[in-house]
Amino acid sequence: MIGGTGPESTVEYYRRLVAAYKARNPNGGAPPIIINSVDNENLVDWFTRNELAPVIEFLAAEIETLARARADFALIAAVTPHLVFDHLQQRARIPMLSIVEATADAAAKARLRRLALFGTRFTMQAALFPDAFERRGMTIVVPNEEEQEFIHEKYMGELFVGKISDETHAALIDIVQTMKQRNNVDGLILGGTELSLILRESRAARLPILDTTQIHVEAAIEWMLRP
Repeated sequence: MIGGTGPESTVEYYRRLVAAYKARNPNGGAPPIIINSVDNENLVDWFTRNELAPVIEFLAAEIETLARARADFALIAAVTPHLVFDHLQQRARIPMLSIVEATADAAAKARLRRLALFGTRFTMQAALFPDAFERRGMTIVVPNEEEQEFIHEKYMGELFVGKISDETHAALIDIVQTMKQRNNVDGLILGGTELSLILRESRAARLPILDTTQIHVEAAIEWMLRP
């Protein structure tokens, strides 16, 4: 696992991976996981400046570290780096598990059709989720410009550094309610792994929440336990 991209969510990933593994193997111990925790400072700067080439070079090298450590497959414990996922998979010597594809599969299984997407500004403004969901006959709807600015500000200024605020939680729920009425969405995607730290409920405004962290974790355990 490539961690450190968001330290708080990396800890959450590990906790959930252990819990999911033990749920499948009650008599077993902890899952065998290699965590490569990277320095996220340059990554944030590169994404902010929309410089994706150095992101690819940096993460490709870190995934190679996992491959040399004899990992069977790799995942990135963050959503925004998936903007370069295809480039990374082409260069990696081991398979990579996409949080976007896993989430799209989960949404299709739940028979959802029109979903709101929360995340960093980079994620909300990218074609990453719309393309994956369109291939499965679903539509992604993003918040309006003002709402996106608010979500991104709270994401990077609070959630990314582990600050959880009741006021921010209530504001996020209000945006879901507004999008339900304005955009006729039938579900919400937590398109950022830190969002699962503040929106822990299974529904918001009576809409199902797709927790991408949990979906990714469960898919990872399936990969880990397959023959």
